[in-house]
Amino acid sequence: MTSVAESVALNFSLAEYAKRLFKTRKAMQAQGLDVLIVTDPANMAWLTGYDGWSFYVHQCVIVTLEGEPIWFGRGIDANGAKRTTYLKHDNIIEYPDHYVQSNERHPMDFLSGIIADKGLGNLSIGVEMDNYYFTAAAYASLQKHLPNASFKDCLNLVHWQRSVKSEAELDYMRKAGKIVEVMHQRIRETVKPGLRKHELVAEIYDAGLRGVPEYGGDYPAIVPLLPSGADASASHLTWNDKPMVSGEGTFFEIAGVYKRYHCPLSRTVFLGKPDQKFLDSEKAVLEGMEAGLEQAKAGNYCEDIANAFFAVLKKNGIIKDSRTGYSIGLSYPPDWGEHTMSLRKGDKTIMKPGMTFHFMTGLWLDDWGLEITESIVIGERGPELLSNVPRELVIIP
Repeated sequence: MTSVAESVALNFSLAEYAKRLFKTRKAMQAQGLDVLIVTDPANMAWLTGYDGWSFYVHQCVIVTLEGEPIWFGRGIDANGAKRTTYLKHDNIIEYPDHYVQSNERHPMDFLSGIIADKGLGNLSIGVEMDNYYFTAAAYASLQKHLPNASFKDCLNLVHWQRSVKSEAELDYMRKAGKIVEVMHQRIRETVKPGLRKHELVAEIYDAGLRGVPEYGGDYPAIVPLLPSGADASASHLTWNDKPMVSGEGTFFEIAGVYKRYHCPLSRTVFLGKPDQKFLDSEKAVLEGMEAGLEQAKAGNYCEDIANAFFAVLKKNGIIKDSRTGYSIGLSYPPDWGEHTMSLRKGDKTIMKPGMTFHFMTGLWLDDWGLEITESIVIGERGPELLSNVPRELVIIP
């Protein structure tokens, strides 16, 4: 008889999912948790394989200290769980549609009944408090309907278990790196004065989704960011329908994505002759990046990369008041960061082989900006670059 897992095209082996569940349960025990309610869609996918654009409604994966996890979500999404996870169908539980966006009832009311029926209503339950997908109303509902439970914040508990990537995960990220290479190549081939920005973004999406001949791309957790001129002083502006013009720099912060695994990479294009400030900043950033990459090896602290980079900026009279990188991997909108480690002063997380980071060396100054970044894998002796794109300010005469 064919099992559920054998009939589903999983992205990873059952053994890998079992290892992930074991690590999560060990972390739960260390925090005194009996039950974990996982609402972050990346964490849900990492634990069970679930993949769908359903995170705009309430859903979760419930993990206890034994047995299979439980997927809980909207009724019309249950078949998606059956199609993408290894879970037995008995462990895929749906709530009726009249709970969706209702002022009279909340999906967590329904979930509370399930938890109580399973005899878990008086235990220690972890929830991801400061998470995009877990609302104040969801928490209030759980507290109201499970008055005997002890709720604890387990924000980033699962995220931390994801920090060291398996070989299969690294393979997906390398493939994402190949995709972002062709995306940047498309930008170089296409960008020119007079080209309207939305048309350029269409080219970026086309390249990212078409991918490479061997495999296609996935949608990114963050849309392309490409502000020009003074707008590039802001780090997270998207695009408009205005034409590109000579005499301006535009940074392109984009990511290749494969099976939800991201490889972000930024480069800056200047149309025309760049000001000396661009050339001087490019030189400082590239020197600082080399200094940071020298520290990107197992056994060092996250802050070692940042301190090396910032020391070069300081020597060149440049001030950057934001972190210079963060952990990356599996992600869903609205962010491709993992919300664990940061490359900044004071983060004394010890880096391990297989950790992955976006080394975000972007500068956003008074009336212009510059981004030249790398995504890296930490190794014993140094970093592996996830993509191969010329590390330079791209000048289009």
